[in-house]
Amino acid sequence: MSEADHSSRHSGAARRAEPGIPRFRIWSFGPSRNDGNGVRGRGHRLLSALALTLILAICTFVGWVYSLGPLPLDEARQVSTTIVDRNGKLLRAYAMADGRWRLPVETKTNVDPTYLKLLFAYEDERFYAHNGLDPLALGRAALQLGTRGRIVSGGSTITMQLARLMEPRRHRSLHAKLRQIVRAIELERTLSKEQILDLYLALAPYGGNLEGIRAASIAYLGKEPKRLSLAEAALLVALPQSPETRRLDRHPEAARIARDRVLDRMVGEHQVSAEDAKQAKAVPIPKLRKPMPILAPHASDTALSTVKDRPVIKLTLDANLQKVLEPLARDRAIALGANISVGIIVVDNESGDVLARVGSADYFDESRAGQVDMTRAIRSPGSTLKPFIYGLAFEDGFVHPESLIEDRPVRFGSYAPENFDMTFQGTVPVKKALQLSLNVPAIVLLDRVGSSRLASRLRQAGGNLVLPKDEAPGLAMGLGGVGVTLWDLAQLYAGFARLGTTRPLREVMTDMDDREPLRLLDQVAAWQVGNVLLGTPPPENAAHNRIAFKTGTSYGYRDAWSVGFDGRMTIGVWVGRPDGTPVPGLIGRVAAAPILFDAFARTGKTLAPLPKAPRGTLVASNAKLPLPLKRFRPAGELVRTGSEQALHIQFPLDGSRIDVDRSGGRESAAMPVKVAGGVLPMTVMVNGTALGEIDGRRQRLIDPPGPGFARLTVIDATGAADTVVIRIQ
Repeated sequence: MSEADHSSRHSGAARRAEPGIPRFRIWSFGPSRNDGNGVRGRGHRLLSALALTLILAICTFVGWVYSLGPLPLDEARQVSTTIVDRNGKLLRAYAMADGRWRLPVETKTNVDPTYLKLLFAYEDERFYAHNGLDPLALGRAALQLGTRGRIVSGGSTITMQLARLMEPRRHRSLHAKLRQIVRAIELERTLSKEQILDLYLALAPYGGNLEGIRAASIAYLGKEPKRLSLAEAALLVALPQSPETRRLDRHPEAARIARDRVLDRMVGEHQVSAEDAKQAKAVPIPKLRKPMPILAPHASDTALSTVKDRPVIKLTLDANLQKVLEPLARDRAIALGANISVGIIVVDNESGDVLARVGSADYFDESRAGQVDMTRAIRSPGSTLKPFIYGLAFEDGFVHPESLIEDRPVRFGSYAPENFDMTFQGTVPVKKALQLSLNVPAIVLLDRVGSSRLASRLRQAGGNLVLPKDEAPGLAMGLGGVGVTLWDLAQLYAGFARLGTTRPLREVMTDMDDREPLRLLDQVAAWQVGNVLLGTPPPENAAHNRIAFKTGTSYGYRDAWSVGFDGRMTIGVWVGRPDGTPVPGLIGRVAAAPILFDAFARTGKTLAPLPKAPRGTLVASNAKLPLPLKRFRPAGELVRTGSEQALHIQFPLDGSRIDVDRSGGRESAAMPVKVAGGVLPMTVMVNGTALGEIDGRRQRLIDPPGPGFARLTVIDATGAADTVVIRIQ
């Protein structure tokens, strides 16, 4: 080592030892074997940290999303129960449990296209293109906020707004917006665009307890949102932006300004012409909230109590018909006096569907017990059951509408029926006895037909008769000594128009209709009753021979009835006091019949003719009737000799089955009828149709009816009769 090197090393050591003298480190930038490995290690560590951070962030986000739980679709789909008519028109809606009005919406059928056009242009012009999030809208909103310093347009899509409505938050925040975005994407993956729009239009707030466009349109505009003007559509678009500060019933001026702002923006975006917008702005803002519609309240209440877990209940009623009959009932009740109520029911004969039902004069009138449904109340029917007595008499074949019958005092044990006017008409045709509603002929025929048989037949046809406790059917039921509802009477009377069969009435629409026809009378007998009732004298100023109808007045003037039918529909009317208090002078012909004829007039349909007479119906004057049918004689008046035997059908036997072979023609298929006793001449009748007379050998060959049950009756010259029921196979 040289001296210079030695001195240099020592001087360097001396400098390091000297205090206050700074030390320097000389870095080498030349290649080194360890430098590359160090840089790569630090890069790997950085990337690993970033990857770990990203994974943790993703896991945290996924965990947060998972913590949100499933979409609350069940809660969002809860709506007010709505009752609609057969055509989908709203009859009545019931508020939700918390008092909100939220009506279900089907956008395609419930909402005006003009409204949808404005909604999409104002809120979400790319609704059908995005998947819940619209980056362009968000970017535009951010740019406008940055350049103008205020919110000009929102960046939320309709789907995001729906998410906010489903999970409302009091305060806006980045967290809440992120939640909306996530939920919006979930909604788009779960529901179709139409379903999203339906939900949004059902949940959109409109101030107070109104939610959804239907509730708002009905409450503010008094109509469904199916047809809206430009001014109305713009108003309904504007209100949900700030529903409480723009409530029409509290802040109409703020609502007007908001509506005009929507119109101005639509003009700027070339969605609406300036002239149309100007005209729309001139339309005044409604300032009062209208009540929700309440049509057919009794039918709606019944449907709500019987149909569960169905948000929309469809009835068979016709809203237009219901709308004209409710004022009719109210006005007539007011004219008839205090505490009077009126019930009306309209039935389609063919289907058995109830087309209108007015349960009372005024649902909200407590003095008239308005919430009591008088179409379902059990009341005394007065004389309204008489047509069924005559129908059974016609069916049995011992009387014809042109037969003569006595209207004179008669006694059945301790029971002596009297006519309403306390007079007697003497000898009258049977049809006139029914048209004039004479009591004595009806009770005489009922005695022959049998009270128990009448009650059984009416029950078989769907009439639920209510008798006093532990009391059997008696003759008094022919004059109202039994309980029945207007609903059941309408069903029974429709059986005349249907030529002998009834169909259980239906008021709630169902997917499956398994109602079977019920037997009331034979076809001929049903037609004969309808034809007789068609000639009943109508009320003053009403046309004759247009409506087949019958009136009734219960004992003590408690109930006034009128039930009538044409070829299309049957209408029943009840008038009285719901509490059963007598109303002096309350008579069916005076109080109920005019309402019946007015109800037919208000249906807006021309009266349809009754069905034509069935094949084999005997249509003849009294002079041309078979001798036994010329005059009806009660069994107690038959005059017989001591050796005379009672009339009895020997063949066929009652309840027997007859096999008919029609392969050999009509002659080989003929069925013999043999009788014993009785007085010639005798007439054979099948199902109320006369087929000829018994010969001197007391027998006759007849052409049997088609397969099924048949009622065969033989009547002798004195009016005595015997009847058997057989089954033709």
